[in-house]
Amino acid sequence: MAVTIKSEREIQIMRDAGKILAEVHDRLAEMIEPGITTLEIDRRGEELIRNAGCIPSFKGYEGYPASICVSVNDEVVHGIPNKKHRLFEGDIVSLDAGVIYKEYQSDAARTYGVGQVDAESQKLMDVTKECFYQGIRFAKAGNHLYDISSAIQKYAESNGFSVVRDLVGHGIGKEMHEEPQIPNYKPKIGRGIRLCPGMTLAIEPMINAGAYDVWILEDDWTVVTRDGKKSAHYENTVLITDGEPEILSLI
Repeated sequence: MAVTIKSEREIQIMRDAGKILAEVHDRLAEMIEPGITTLEIDRRGEELIRNAGCIPSFKGYEGYPASICVSVNDEVVHGIPNKKHRLFEGDIVSLDAGVIYKEYQSDAARTYGVGQVDAESQKLMDVTKECFYQGIRFAKAGNHLYDISSAIQKYAESNGFSVVRDLVGHGIGKEMHEEPQIPNYKPKIGRGIRLCPGMTLAIEPMINAGAYDVWILEDDWTVVTRDGKKSAHYENTVLITDGEPEILSLI
């Protein structure tokens, strides 16, 4: 599939989708406290998405059973919500959500501390978020895709963390996963495609406190760090313009 360039009409729909998703994330953030179950977060997320006139992107996608990916501590992404899994003081939890609005998608993720977290966990969350912002400094027409990737990797590693290699960001539009794939590290060969106005990208650093190696649990979805150390995730849907990038999934 070729990289799609969105029309102004498509971009406006994606702006609307992104605002709805940002509001969902803001509401879910208010729920994060010790004692809540990951299933409660998912059910509230689906309710918010549907009440806004959207469809949850993730529910049923390739068999995924929930609307919100809720990943705790060493779970990198794709954690499956469970009524028995309660959050505890000191945990970190990543919420990854997507919406479909008028046939177009938006995708965003946030990582939160549960109650008081230790300094290393807070640094991991802060660095992961800043990795995104370091990356989109290069999300400009005329630059190359891997300029974004390289900036993310440099910032993560300069802070003593590692970048997950087995999972990447992606283009987004009518489909949740479109071309191009967007690694969070600089591939050894090439510079990646040249960025053009109208491209819409889901840029999503996934950063580990320890080594970058991961594996998938027996549920065939939940990706965890091999060394059991914590991981954080931060993602937004971004529009390439003639000037500065526009973050579509922030209010």
